Amino acid sequence: MKKPSLVVVGNGMAGVRTLEELLVLAPDLYDITVFGAEPHPNYNRILLSPVLAGEQTLEEIVLNDWSWYRDNGITLHAGREVVRIDRARREVIAADGTRVGYDRLLLATGSNPFLLPIPGRDLDGVLGYRDIADTEAMIRATAAHRHAVVIGGGLLGLEAANGLKRRGMDVTVVHLLDTLMERQLDATAAGLLKASLERRGIGFEMSRKTDALLGDAAGRVAAVRFDDGTEIPAELVVMAIGIRPNTALAESAGLHCDRGVVVDDTMMTYDPRVYAIGECASHRGIAYGLVAPLFEQARVCANHLARYGIGRYAGSAVSTRLKVTGIDLFSAGDFNGGDGTDEIILSDPQGGVYKKLVLRGDRLVGACLYGDTADSAWYFQLLRENRDVSAIRDLLMFGEASLDDAGQGGAGRAAAMADDAEVCGCNGVCKGAIVSAVRREGLSTLEQVRRHTKASSSCGSCTGLVEQILAATLGGDHAAPPATKPLCPCTEHGHEAVRAAIRDEHLVEISQAMAFLGWKTPDGCAGCRPALNYYLTSTWPHEARDEPQSRFINERAHANIQKDRTYSVVPRMWGGTTSAAELRRIADVVDRYRIPAVKVTGGQRIDLLGVKKEDLEAVWRDLDMPSGHAYAKALRTVKTCVGSEWCRFGTQDSTRMGVELERALWRMYAPHKVKLAVSGCPRNCAESGIKDVGVIGVESGWEIHVAGNGGIRTEVAQFFCKVATHEEVLEHAGAFLQLYREEGHYLERTVHFVARVGLDYCKRRVVEDADGRRALHARLQDALRDAPDPWHQPEAARVDRRQFQPIPIALEEVTDAG
Repeated sequence: MKKPSLVVVGNGMAGVRTLEELLVLAPDLYDITVFGAEPHPNYNRILLSPVLAGEQTLEEIVLNDWSWYRDNGITLHAGREVVRIDRARREVIAADGTRVGYDRLLLATGSNPFLLPIPGRDLDGVLGYRDIADTEAMIRATAAHRHAVVIGGGLLGLEAANGLKRRGMDVTVVHLLDTLMERQLDATAAGLLKASLERRGIGFEMSRKTDALLGDAAGRVAAVRFDDGTEIPAELVVMAIGIRPNTALAESAGLHCDRGVVVDDTMMTYDPRVYAIGECASHRGIAYGLVAPLFEQARVCANHLARYGIGRYAGSAVSTRLKVTGIDLFSAGDFNGGDGTDEIILSDPQGGVYKKLVLRGDRLVGACLYGDTADSAWYFQLLRENRDVSAIRDLLMFGEASLDDAGQGGAGRAAAMADDAEVCGCNGVCKGAIVSAVRREGLSTLEQVRRHTKASSSCGSCTGLVEQILAATLGGDHAAPPATKPLCPCTEHGHEAVRAAIRDEHLVEISQAMAFLGWKTPDGCAGCRPALNYYLTSTWPHEARDEPQSRFINERAHANIQKDRTYSVVPRMWGGTTSAAELRRIADVVDRYRIPAVKVTGGQRIDLLGVKKEDLEAVWRDLDMPSGHAYAKALRTVKTCVGSEWCRFGTQDSTRMGVELERALWRMYAPHKVKLAVSGCPRNCAESGIKDVGVIGVESGWEIHVAGNGGIRTEVAQFFCKVATHEEVLEHAGAFLQLYREEGHYLERTVHFVARVGLDYCKRRVVEDADGRRALHARLQDALRDAPDPWHQPEAARVDRRQFQPIPIALEEVTDAG
């Protein structure tokens, strides 16, 4: 018997959460088809701000990967926008002509960012902030431009401003009112927030009305003009002033819309075959823009789609958190108070703590917390349950831990929570769901709970509470959090344990390591295979077999893939030096292969951008220069100034020192990319102070600094030691890098490695222990003695040359595919 068909328009958090709930209630009821306008699987939209700030990647915020759809029998049309609904024929029609019939239709089309209707809004560089495409466009802009303006001092605008600042831009927030986040904070908390963001370098233009955006000759935004005629520079403008429910599709289908697609308490529209959920839906005149209400709607909608018919959605109490690392902020309910309310306030401006609780009679009706949000979940629970707090009023301000056992405080907090009390607002997970998963699946660790329920897997603010619930559920069977984080979900072992097993058991193949360590996933994943490959080849450099397919695409192709799927090629120039012959060869290659862009990099190299993949081998051959390894987790460059050979301020020959370092280290792979610099005097023109290893010439020799980082978050290198000769620089720098190679975690930069093990530890191993230093340096030299150049020795480097050969496609195949 043919199953009824369910079509979901919208692949976002609300629509897919409905499917997750439905698959639990009625896993085999429907043939399910999902249309998503974005070319991605379902991801956590509320974590776009950490992606913008460089704290997470798109891969890390994916909630349901491609395999989830396949495993659940769901047909996903990613990157296909639905443009019409034919309600008479019960069909949805995509922009590419795809037609799918439905018995039930769920609209989860979300919302659109509101852009000010002002001159210049269509200029290049003017963005909303709603999806990963907006986020990636902002990240690209940070690499090419300096001045950013964020219009809107609300939740999303401030998160955007923080992310752009973390990426190195000069950021100004323009806000129409005189206080930030006026819908979520009172004036005092808003003032503390503004002061904290100003300390981070973010500027503010308060009580300002934007009149127009001004462009340059190329059509890119260049300035923001206010209504008083003043202007500020802006090469990137992000409008974060609100959202509007995306109802265009519903309206064109004749569905009733009013501030969203109008739904009843079952999330059904006026058409009984069509449901709507999330930011596009209007329930009792309200369209919710926060994730927790959307998940409550999803639960009710799934209940009715599963034909249980007992769920009702009556609206939601909402709370707000700011996703800016280092700033704790929470608000909920009527925190402004007014007639008939009382306020309890704790204010410590010096300590950066402000707490305001608003009561109406014996009920908590609002809370505004800044700097100390540990009890936010408890306050929100009291507010939602409309609980009488008269008995604990005197202790209310000091949090749940201040109550005795009769008041359900201290250790009894998790046990006393109701099963329907929300624990994780980001993913809409209640206590009962966690307890049920722990008992049903036999979970005993926080990571297991995260994998099965998603609780605390997003912003992490509920981690402590999740651990308390886990402990309360298991009692003595509770497994404490592991001392070390597992390398990836495929294993329980951390990086150190994996490296120790490879070393102690003389493991030389990935399959060997997985078998010995009891890998849970037989073939591993994209996270652990590159790490294992590096650990094997760095531990046993002449025995372990490098597996190119266990490397990222850049290292497989030995070139940097670009956004248009072409590649960039950066030949090595020793210490930044070159010759007329090399420059002529580069120019000839650019002309011969019609390479569209040539750029001098920040590391004093020449970057050839836009090389076709099928031309890579020929480009390497005709350049006849060593690989710059600009694509690899390896030594990238040794930047130099002209030093004493040319500069009147130079105290040491920095160019020669840089050349010697680069020639000694250039084929060195490492846990992450490595950059060096040599400056001929303390004026530091080569920027040695922000490199993984920075060498600075002084009158009596050389100072060596380590663990600097000039990336998203600039870190100043720390003084390591002072030496007298070139040979000592080579030995000390090589020994430090070998220590990092042997003990650093894969994808861990030197700044994080040194922060983890301690600078004193590195000094003891390299500076103070001469024999140990020489041994480390000798192991590095041994590892590099036969290391091949992949551009000149592709067979030795195990370069798979088949990847550069275009796959011929017959004309009839193209016709069939079309």
